[in-house]
Amino acid sequence: MQELASLASIVAALSIGVISPGPSFVMVARVAVASSRIRGLATALGMGAGGAIFGAAALLGLQSVLLAVPALYAGLRVLGGLYLCYLGFLIFRSARRPLMVVDADGHAGARPFRAFWLGLTTQISNPKTAIVYASVFAAFLPPSFSMGFAAALLAAVFCVETAWYALVALLFSSAGPQRAYLSYKSWVDRAAGAVMFGLGLKLVTSAAKP
Repeated sequence: MQELASLASIVAALSIGVISPGPSFVMVARVAVASSRIRGLATALGMGAGGAIFGAAALLGLQSVLLAVPALYAGLRVLGGLYLCYLGFLIFRSARRPLMVVDADGHAGARPFRAFWLGLTTQISNPKTAIVYASVFAAFLPPSFSMGFAAALLAAVFCVETAWYALVALLFSSAGPQRAYLSYKSWVDRAAGAVMFGLGLKLVTSAAKP
């Protein structure tokens, strides 16, 4: 009964956090509107896999490691921020190009696996998310838990992340948003690229703060 209550509390807390806008939202929306519903959903699956990785890291005590070695956390923030800046630059650079691309990083002929990988790498590029997971887990995990509970928790994390971003993908891949995107492609791409670059830059600069 205690494990069930802990599971429900963690899922509720993460469900609130996952809907907050950030790099993951920008990427899923951009892939869905500029490419296809299938690739948008593949990106959502990548986000879910990234969330499960964060969940597993939290169960293994990642927060304690990052707090014990501040330089490691700062380094991860710099690397993750630079990666987001890179993605933002690629999106911004493709603003004036005809709509030949099928993924968010400007490569033609991409397969859903590339979209999945893009979602996964975008999700895990932000180590602050790992801290959020670790904090939520620390607050609600029971003192001891079974392997079944751990497996159920990681499955729930995957489902929460995937479900939200799948909803985003379905929304932005519908006819209305895609027509609007085609009409204002250069402006939308510039805005999405600038937002992604700004989020990455914020992550990099935050690494210098205690």
